[in-house]
Parts: sequence; structure tokens; C-alpha cells
Amino acid sequence: MKAKLLGLDAASYVPHALHAADRAWGQTNCYVDLWIEVLSAYGLDPHASLPFTFALDFEGDQWSFFKQPTVDLDSLYGIAIQELTIWKPITEHALEQTSRGRMLFVELDAHYLPDTKGLTYEVGHSKTTVGIESIDLDAQRLGYFHNDGYFELEGKDFVGLFGLESPTLLPPYTEFVKFDRMVRRPERELVARSVDLLRHHLSRRPETNPVTRFAERMTRDAVWLAGQPNETFHLYSFATLRQLGACFELASSYLKWLSTRGEAGLEGPVEACERIATGAKSLQFQLARATMRKKPLDASATLLELADAWEAATSVLAARYPR
Repeated sequence: MKAKLLGLDAASYVPHALHAADRAWGQTNCYVDLWIEVLSAYGLDPHASLPFTFALDFEGDQWSFFKQPTVDLDSLYGIAIQELTIWKPITEHALEQTSRGRMLFVELDAHYLPDTKGLTYEVGHSKTTVGIESIDLDAQRLGYFHNDGYFELEGKDFVGLFGLESPTLLPPYTEFVKFDRMVRRPERELVARSVDLLRHHLSRRPETNPVTRFAERMTRDAVWLAGQPNETFHLYSFATLRQLGACFELASSYLKWLSTRGEAGLEGPVEACERIATGAKSLQFQLARATMRKKPLDASATLLELADAWEAATSVLAARYPR
């Protein structure tokens, strides 16, 4: 009645360098962060999976919820992802698939995740995705990847997380990850495949400058936010400034990775991506202070600089890596 994949220990687990404490954005979103740690735990380099960052777009009231496309993970690492049909308790599915060497990615309530203590754990409710590495049904114990690390929970948290006392709870969206055809490619081949993906995602970049469009929208939103509670600010900043900044910090890290592996002429785009990452972080702090003071934030000058940075980065890269 128990199974595990890697035999990890939460107490000694070390997060990947993409989650280092000195980064502007320690976390990006639950899905990307989850894949960074899972790939690292399997001895694969997650940097190669980051070309998708250059297809980020502003979608009207939010930036794209960016994530590694399934086809990219298959091309780079031979990893297959499929949706799981839930027809019995999710814990039984987890035991079945983990026993078969597969990992479940499950959308669950962060209210029952101890690693969110101080944010959501036992105080709020928020949907998030975890990767199940081990499960023990008898002991009601779970080992899981979430955000920037690997953690364990048990007892009442296990019961609440899987709705064991709420039989009418709707089943969560669940994927299962198959590693049976996983490939550890030589670095040169991995880089070449990753660059091919970079060409593809650059060809899918927005046709008009998305930061310019965001600047126009945020100018209006700032007036509205000044009359909203602080909780609304947190929701807004996650969907906008955090997604923008965190995505381009990953883009910068990706280009640095390419630079150390023989790809030349990327210094300008690296600097431009870093400007977007740090600029968005600064704006988030400014917006938080303005919201608390109930005053609209004029961010037009900063956003104009970030729009120029987006143009500088993508124009150079598109010329360097045409489709």
C-alpha cells in the first residue's frame, strides 16, 4: 500500500539553481517550478526546456500562464505526459501509477500543503499543482514536489488534501508522467534540440510589443486598484507583474546557459531580459505601496523601458535564430 519513485528525503533535498535564493523571482508558477525540480531530480538539465519563455504574450487582463509544452519535454527528454481518467479515489490512482514508475501531477488545494505555511497553509484556499513522488496509504503520508522544492506531509493534511472525508469532492485535474522512454542526451545534442525549440518559439512571439499593450492596460488598472483591498493586489500582481518578470528571468538564465555552451552574441539579449525581470519586480513593490496608500501608480516610464527591452531582446534573437 505504498510506493515511491526516487527515495528522496525532504530534509536533505537541495533545490535546483534556478530556484536559488538570490534570484529576483524565487518562484515562477507552480507548473514551471514543478518541472524544474522534477527534471533536476531525474538528473536532467531543466535549462534546455526554457525556450517557451520567448512566446510570452499579454492576454488582456493577464500575461500567459507560461509552461513547458508537452511536445518540448518529449523532444528534449523523451518524457510523455497524458491526462489521467479519474474513476476511483485519487489516492488509489496515485498508488497505481507510482508503482508503475510514473509521477502524478495533481491540482490540489494549497490549504493542506505545509510548505505554504505563512501564505495559504491552514488559512486560505488556492489551487496549485504538485508532483507525487511517494505515497503510503496506510500511514497517510505523501512525498511531493511543489514550487521550488520537495516536501512531505501526513495525517490530517493527507486527509484534507485528497478529500477523504468529503466523498462528493470533484476530482482534480490530473496528469501522469511516463519516464519509461526517458533519454539522457549528450550535451551537444541537447543544446541543438533546445536551439531548434528556441527558433520555433521565437517564430510564435507576439506580433506587437506585449509590454506596450500591458503598459496601456496597467495605466487604467492602477486607478481601479487604488480602490481595491490588498488581497486584490496580490491576485493582480501574480497574473501580471510576476508572470512577466519571472518568465524573463528564466529567459535570461536560458540564454546564459546557451552562452556557456558555445552560442555567441547573446550578451545584449541577456541584459535586456534581466532588465525586464528586475523592472517588473521593482514595479510590484511600487504597486504594493501605492495600493496600500490608495493612490494610483504611474508606471508608464518604467514600462516604456521594459517595452524597449523586450524589443531589443526579441529582435536580436529572431535575427540570430530564424525559423
